[in-house]
Amino acid sequence: MARSWFDTYHQDREREKGGHWAITRDGSEVLGRIALCGLDFDDGIAGVAYWVLPAARGTGVASRALTALTTWALDEIGFHRLELDHSTRNTASCRVATKCGYPLEGTKRSAAVHDDGRHDMHLHACIRGV
Repeated sequence: MARSWFDTYHQDREREKGGHWAITRDGSEVLGRIALCGLDFDDGIAGVAYWVLPAARGTGVASRALTALTTWALDEIGFHRLELDHSTRNTASCRVATKCGYPLEGTKRSAAVHDDGRHDMHLHACIRGV
């Protein structure tokens, strides 16, 4: 399964639909992944996504990676709006999003399928200059 994820990540980059990066410690130990996806260059909107391995959770890894990606995508690439969504059951992701300047905009009901069924999703967004 992991191999198919990385194949998709590579295809996204080649098609200019997204970029995926490993979150590492000292450039070697993989702690997670962060991505800029669903790129809409016409409207200046992209999505952000991340996951962190269980051993690295609660250490600020996701917040540091999201802050770095957000700064780069808004200030250097020039996106206007970055969107982040997560299951309403994932309170840790909600805290990360809010801490990193992505206020909660609302709830998308029954918007994603997870291993245990459909989940409502929180939608957060960060807007350049706001």
